[in-house]
Amino acid sequence: MFDVCDDIQNRLQEFLEMTRDGYAIFDSNEYLIYCNPSFADLFSLDRKTKTPLHWEQILRTNFANRRGVRVDSGDIEQFIAYTSKVRRSRPYRLFEVDYFDGRWFLFSEQTNAKQELLMQIKEITSQKVIEESLQKNVSNLKAAALTDELTQVGNRRALVESVKSELSRCRRTGVSMTLLLFDLDFFKNVNDTYGHQAGDEVLQHVASLIKGAIRPYDILGRIGGEEFGVFLSNTNQKEAVMIANRTREAIAATEFEYQGQQIKLSVSVGVSTLGCDAEFEDLYQQADEALYESKHQGRNRVTAYKA
Repeated sequence: MFDVCDDIQNRLQEFLEMTRDGYAIFDSNEYLIYCNPSFADLFSLDRKTKTPLHWEQILRTNFANRRGVRVDSGDIEQFIAYTSKVRRSRPYRLFEVDYFDGRWFLFSEQTNAKQELLMQIKEITSQKVIEESLQKNVSNLKAAALTDELTQVGNRRALVESVKSELSRCRRTGVSMTLLLFDLDFFKNVNDTYGHQAGDEVLQHVASLIKGAIRPYDILGRIGGEEFGVFLSNTNQKEAVMIANRTREAIAATEFEYQGQQIKLSVSVGVSTLGCDAEFEDLYQQADEALYESKHQGRNRVTAYKA
């Protein structure tokens, strides 16, 4: 009959031999003392070999055969130097690793008073797939929350957040910032005459024209209804008026066709230019007043705010 301690030891050995998790023990000089079948399989080791295996040798052999731990840098010596530095840097270490074959594993390393190291490896590929899917969904939901569904440009919230972020970042430079407000002229007539479907397509068309006329790094958003806003960083009033007029002319020069009928389009634009110490609300109020002046003066024109 087994002694209790012997019985437990044998049972533990039995579990180690059958588990899918990898287990290994390395001595203080990094030579492999023991590994179970799963660990041997994960590192392509022959458990019957009598030759002492060093941790660095295991890594080099696996890297040469494109097996085991994937080395992002492609420099195995650099990777070995890193592992030598962090192994035994604390009594217990837990980290995730991806393999050349695409699988993910959770590694743990634990040392004892003799500086022997117990390594455990558990596959977490399915958990990583779920995690990445959740992160992608969160990212998609966030993007959807900041995108105007109709025109696929930023919505009001996205524009406001982006402008506030840019203003905060540029306060160290003291450069000028400009907000352009575009409002479609007689848009109600389009909806009344051709229907709301035509109105939606006109808004999509205008959003595309504005996006094509401004600079790649300018920030475009649909504020609501037929109103669009464009934030121009590091741009003075003269440059901003030129960009606004170029955009206005591009819209006026394009006749929109809907069900065989030509719809003439134009926009009125308000321009506000302030320093980085301004708030979004200041820019918007001034641009809105300038936009009202463009409408009052006959539409299809650009007006810069004057204090």
